[in-house]
Amino acid sequence: MEELLKEYFDLDVMREYAPRVLEGFWFTIKLSILAGFLSLLWGLILAVLRQTPGKWGRIIRWPVIAYIDVMRGLPQLIIILLVFGFFGELADSGLLPLEIAIPRWLGQPDPFWYGALAITLCYGAYMAEVYRAGIEAVPPGQTEAARSLGMSNGQSMRYVIVPQAVRKVIPPLLNDFIALMKDTSLVAFIGLLEVVQVGRDVQQTEFNSSALMLGAILYLLVTIPLARLLDYLIARQQRKESRGLGGDDDDGDDAPSTDPRASAGGVGLHGG
Repeated sequence: MEELLKEYFDLDVMREYAPRVLEGFWFTIKLSILAGFLSLLWGLILAVLRQTPGKWGRIIRWPVIAYIDVMRGLPQLIIILLVFGFFGELADSGLLPLEIAIPRWLGQPDPFWYGALAITLCYGAYMAEVYRAGIEAVPPGQTEAARSLGMSNGQSMRYVIVPQAVRKVIPPLLNDFIALMKDTSLVAFIGLLEVVQVGRDVQQTEFNSSALMLGAILYLLVTIPLARLLDYLIARQQRKESRGLGGDDDDGDDAPSTDPRASAGGVGLHGG
């Protein structure tokens, strides 16, 4: 037992390498926020494009559906490696200026931006399906009412349907963000010194896993409060729906559903 504690909870190792681990975790936080914001935006664009009506709308819908299927079918790590290799080829061939092919904007290294793009491409597809479920959960009468007021399809989506859909899917989107944050560790494969890579470097140098354990604790300090917030949002949404159906809302301590996608039209969970 003493050897186990020494291997994973050596306070001297944690204290010595804490600045490096915290620096790596700051990369993780920045990457998660940027990729999360871009994924939310890209997913909403994809979801709206997928709802393009009419015969000619198929020209837009089918490529969007194909893109979503491909991105959801590929592991995140493969997408990261492909993006990294793609921009490397563009840089070598001179097809893109080096400032774009090897981006180092805002003082961040190029693996940071490759990772942000790769995560956005993947999680944008997942979030598009969550948005789509929310859009389809809006009663058709809302669209009919908007059209009867003279709104075009685009206007009714912008002012009536999408705002209602977004409110419905906040919990599953937050669940996706938690998964996205954990997947930022995969960017270490292309050279970003985020918290997991720093922990592994220390592990190989010191033959001790305490710095890696410190990184795990930092993840938990962020993801567990987010998970509890997710439970609260789901429970609140269920209470609202219960009131809307005339159900009994006296018991506010009921355990929330374990499937955060249930209130977003039943979109299945994906691997984090």
